[in-house]
Amino acid sequence: MEQWNLIIDVARCHNCNNCFLACKDEHVGNNFPGYSAPQPLHGHQWFFIESRERGQMPMVDVAFRPTTCNHCREAPCVEQATAGSVYQREDGIVMIDPDKARDKKEIVASCPYGAIWWNEQEQLAQKWNFDAHLLDQDSSGLRCEQVCPTDVFRSFKVEDSEMERIAVEEGLQTLHPEFGTRPRVYYKNLDWFTKHFIGGTLVSEADGISTAVSGVAVRLEKDGVEMQATQTDQYGDFKFDGLEDHSGRYTLQYDSPGQGCCETSFEFNESVYLGIFSLSDVP
Repeated sequence: MEQWNLIIDVARCHNCNNCFLACKDEHVGNNFPGYSAPQPLHGHQWFFIESRERGQMPMVDVAFRPTTCNHCREAPCVEQATAGSVYQREDGIVMIDPDKARDKKEIVASCPYGAIWWNEQEQLAQKWNFDAHLLDQDSSGLRCEQVCPTDVFRSFKVEDSEMERIAVEEGLQTLHPEFGTRPRVYYKNLDWFTKHFIGGTLVSEADGISTAVSGVAVRLEKDGVEMQATQTDQYGDFKFDGLEDHSGRYTLQYDSPGQGCCETSFEFNESVYLGIFSLSDVP
């Protein structure tokens, strides 16, 4: 059976918050019987964008990760629910029944991702319902898809086997796989948010003037094994990404026209700019 899934591309998110605003526009003050009660104007963030800064000047980047209900296959909120207050539809969407869930504040604590919110006025646990009320009317996509200017969001209604193929093909990950909940919300380029990088700059020296050198081969090794390879860009910069923090000792190698292969070793803890390397220097 085909079920709904969502892909969120961290590399495309620029923190515009259109997804958050669209969700507010759809639900604040609006009642959708059988789907959801009105969301309060303040306090709830059914879409929440986390940010993470990596590195040091002059090489710094910031990644933004939208989070929402993961519509888990093995959803703790469904497993712990009573009287059908939380259930999973045949199409994979996890719903909180706006009538049966009233006065059941314990539903909020059942989500290990913190994606369920308590509506004090309605005395009701609430979350993003995958725009089920729109999808059931053959709407043209999710609200977050409609308003995102950089195409961060992509929804699919496919068989689980096809979604598994897509996940492998695109290198998708889910949040906290150790929870064992098997989310239907997948992330592309999640390493931008969870992993670390090593960077630096290569220059040449002539008459006291430093000039950025492009196209120089740079390699990153660990325990004698090449981990990654790249070339310096037009600014002389190089960057190796997707590294685990506190992952030990690495060796950086680059080719100097006058001296052949040069290398420097260092202990890696977290994202770091190693500095400027002159091709005339002897490491």
